[in-house]
Amino acid sequence: AAEESEKMTTKPSYQHAPNVPSEVEISEGAIEKLVRWYAREAGVRNLAKLIDKITRKLAFQVVVAQEQEQEGTNQDSSTVNETKNNWSVAEDNLDDFVGKPLFTSDRLYDKDPLPNGIVMGLAYTSMGGSALYIETQAIHRVKVNNNNNNNNNDDDKKSNRGGNLQVTGQLGDVMKESTKIAHTVARARLASYEPTNDFFETHDMHLHVPEGATPKDGPSAGVTMVTSLLGLAGGQPVRSDVAMTGEISLTGKVLPVGGIREKSMAARRAGINVLCLPHANEKDWDELPDYLKEGMEVHFCHDYDQVYRVAFNQNDERDHKK
Repeated sequence: AAEESEKMTTKPSYQHAPNVPSEVEISEGAIEKLVRWYAREAGVRNLAKLIDKITRKLAFQVVVAQEQEQEGTNQDSSTVNETKNNWSVAEDNLDDFVGKPLFTSDRLYDKDPLPNGIVMGLAYTSMGGSALYIETQAIHRVKVNNNNNNNNNDDDKKSNRGGNLQVTGQLGDVMKESTKIAHTVARARLASYEPTNDFFETHDMHLHVPEGATPKDGPSAGVTMVTSLLGLAGGQPVRSDVAMTGEISLTGKVLPVGGIREKSMAARRAGINVLCLPHANEKDWDELPDYLKEGMEVHFCHDYDQVYRVAFNQNDERDHKK
């Protein structure tokens, strides 16, 4: 029984098949690159297809080289060595075998801190989650001076003020509702944090979610949208090592969302080490494997005020785990 157990727990050793040159190899780095940038979906079917594609190309190159050697084709030693070097698949030449990566970088912004109005959210996908940036830009409303006193009515005053919100990024109905709630919450919180700040009254806001060709829906970007709007209104950049997810209520409560495992994977891929999650999702976090939680500082938030302190580096020591 002990011998059988040892066989089951011992990692299999992979060796070259007979007659395969020792120069033929696929590095561990190349495999990791395949997983991250070519085959993110659950399971290994597509990964196996990609490896089969690589091995077929390698087999063809080896056969051609062996036929040329048997036919006595004149080649100098440098050409032979160069051909054999091409049989080693590494990160730098992986594109030659499987083409360009299917997935791009999870980070659109490498600057620390991020530009005002930019926040990284997290989205659930079948590919193990993805980073979901929220971008906000403001357009200042120029006050119109109307010399005609007869027209100095409430409608004219209203036209001179901002406060409008435009949304782009191919958002679904649920996510569009989230933007309206986030806009209201952001205005209310700004009045609480900075009573003299009239930014939302004098500016129209444009909120955009990049990768407009990809449909997006769901309520889990609410806290991210509020943070983006407040960062721009208050002139405060958000830390680049922070990502967040959570639905927001009209009173600023942070509500639970799904896909914590997938979103945590996306955060790790993007190099994030600080997460803001709804407090009700703490049980989902505790169920994650240790390799996903290692090195992560997680803040479980009941109310948006807690998210605000973390995002803008005004954090206290409550409601977080390491």
